[in-house]
Amino acid sequence: MTLRILVAGFQHETNTFAPSTADWAAFNRGDAFPAYRRGAAMLRFMAGVGAPLSGFMTAAAAQQPGWALLPSVWAGASPSAQVTEAAFERIAGEIVSDAQAALADPAHGGLDAIYLDLHGAAVAEHCDDCEGELLRRLRAVVGPDLPIAVSLDLHANVSDAMLALADVMVAYRTYPHVDMEATGARAAQLLAERLKRGSRAPWHALALPFLIPIASQSTMRAPAQHIFSRLAEIDAQLGTSSNFCMAFPAADIAEAAPRIWCSGATADAARAAAEALHALACQPAPWALDILPAQAAVTQALSLCGDANRPVVIADTQDNPGAGGDSNTTGLIHELLAQGAGRRWPGQVVVGLLHDPAAAAQAHEAGAGAWLDITIGSAVPTFTGQPSDAPVAGPWRVVSISDGRCLLKGPMMTGHVAELGACACLEQDGLQVVVMSAKAQLLDREMLRLQGVVPEVMKIIVVKSSNHFRADFAPIASHVLVAKAAGPMAADPADLPWRKLPVALRARIDTTLEGQP
Repeated sequence: MTLRILVAGFQHETNTFAPSTADWAAFNRGDAFPAYRRGAAMLRFMAGVGAPLSGFMTAAAAQQPGWALLPSVWAGASPSAQVTEAAFERIAGEIVSDAQAALADPAHGGLDAIYLDLHGAAVAEHCDDCEGELLRRLRAVVGPDLPIAVSLDLHANVSDAMLALADVMVAYRTYPHVDMEATGARAAQLLAERLKRGSRAPWHALALPFLIPIASQSTMRAPAQHIFSRLAEIDAQLGTSSNFCMAFPAADIAEAAPRIWCSGATADAARAAAEALHALACQPAPWALDILPAQAAVTQALSLCGDANRPVVIADTQDNPGAGGDSNTTGLIHELLAQGAGRRWPGQVVVGLLHDPAAAAQAHEAGAGAWLDITIGSAVPTFTGQPSDAPVAGPWRVVSISDGRCLLKGPMMTGHVAELGACACLEQDGLQVVVMSAKAQLLDREMLRLQGVVPEVMKIIVVKSSNHFRADFAPIASHVLVAKAAGPMAADPADLPWRKLPVALRARIDTTLEGQP
């Protein structure tokens, strides 16, 4: 007998301190995400995107008895401040109404299960736990017994409601996220086991008592690398399915915290796995930030790149559009110009990607080779209450222009076509800046190659990113530096003006990160 599985996706990582919200238009643009789609068109498009839903679809096709996937909604928007109430209500309303329609259609078999491709850190203007609220509304429709499987981003702020209402819940195990499809496939396998078993497996969950800075969370480095290696070993030993979400630490909500949860054949196995992982992760010192002020980062990069035959990569982490920044601050551009980086290495120092639709439009109007007397970038509000650095004045030479349509070839979202809008490469004093009309994190070398920039021969590459860039840029980098230039995304959670985060957790952040730059 064919089983009918409703599938849907809702992805937003909410920085409650960020300057701009995610409205309905943001979900229709998508930017670096696939744009909003509903119904059969969603399934056709998502089949080749490299997202968890893609992996779930592939695994579902191999299930016996067969699975018929009932497409609902895919909705994703670039990280920002809160999702607007109107946008969340529309997306959640469509998913819930599709579940109601499937249940009310016994002639075609009704509904056997639901799979949700979620982020886990979405906050709306009227709701601090969007994923938990969506699950509550679905449970009100389908009842307590219909299996619901969920996949989550590694940065999910996992709530009690999410743990209570999902039958299966799995999270990425890599950051940069190169296992998105594998996570969706794992969700499908665990859902198949849940359907066969007839009940939810025993779970055990534990939280960490401090927040982990985004820049410290890379699974390509210690301590996360070791913890996730041990996670796989523990699961092999105990027959468990374990997860560790390091959380998104720029969400001022009551349940923002790293969380471990494990499921197994027995409650004892689940508890043993969770306690073993908690003991590994609950050590504050290894998570300490390794970060440089902007001036020091540029000075060190210039010192390193002279003898290196590969580029020095600098992460502009506090303007990461993958964490709520708008990818438009200028602190590192000012510093590179002040220290003469472009004069020293003409055409071999590049900053990307700067979100400046006006500059891109003017470059397109003028054409390659033209000179523009314009400013680029923006001074934006930051979590300190002070604006970021001023825009950078011209003149700027237009090196190249493009339509911004970019096929990603790196380890993240391989095969996805990013729609960056009108783009241009501008140059001043030997320094190149790639500007775009959409908002996207620089996580793939093709985003630079689109503008004629060859990443491998650069001396210095500044990326508007915190960690995702490592998947495609670390293999070509001689050194990777993380810089702290003024921006809306705090590298250090202790810098943020918390209101809702529990006081005990705020105190622990201040204690554990005291003395960090």
